[in-house]
Amino acid sequence: MKTIEDYRTFLAEVRKSTGIDALLPDETGLASVNVDDTYNLNLQFVEATGKVLCFVEVAQLPRDASKAVYRDLLVGGLFGKDTAGGYFAVEPESETVVYNYFFDLEVAAKDVEDFVHTIEKILQLCDIWAERIRRDLSGEDSEEGVAREIAPHSLHFNGSIIRA
Repeated sequence: MKTIEDYRTFLAEVRKSTGIDALLPDETGLASVNVDDTYNLNLQFVEATGKVLCFVEVAQLPRDASKAVYRDLLVGGLFGKDTAGGYFAVEPESETVVYNYFFDLEVAAKDVEDFVHTIEKILQLCDIWAERIRRDLSGEDSEEGVAREIAPHSLHFNGSIIRA
């Protein structure tokens, strides 16, 4: 089973691969960075299971959000529709939709580039869901609304994408 020290070593490799020096875990194993001024990417090590929880705030819902939003999130959660193996939660006080995905640290540590690529895909998935939620909140049909272009996210440092 992997330890917090293994996790710290793994994140050091991720920092080396991406150039994101701010991706440092605190004493509890939580590491957070802001990506594209759009998402806060959080990684939390769970030592009891050897897993890394990746969680990203996708959108904040108004208190009177339509049932279409919750229906989409429920279908995604129950049937894995368009979730890539992750799941959604709605934080009850702020009504924030959070996407959650678990990595097995032992597997992730074997291929840091694959881990980074998966995180980039998770951020693209969050873009898709943020657009879907926006559309549901506005009452647009999927054919009616013009979906904004989903640009790929890159965690490889280029000076403007990632900030602490």
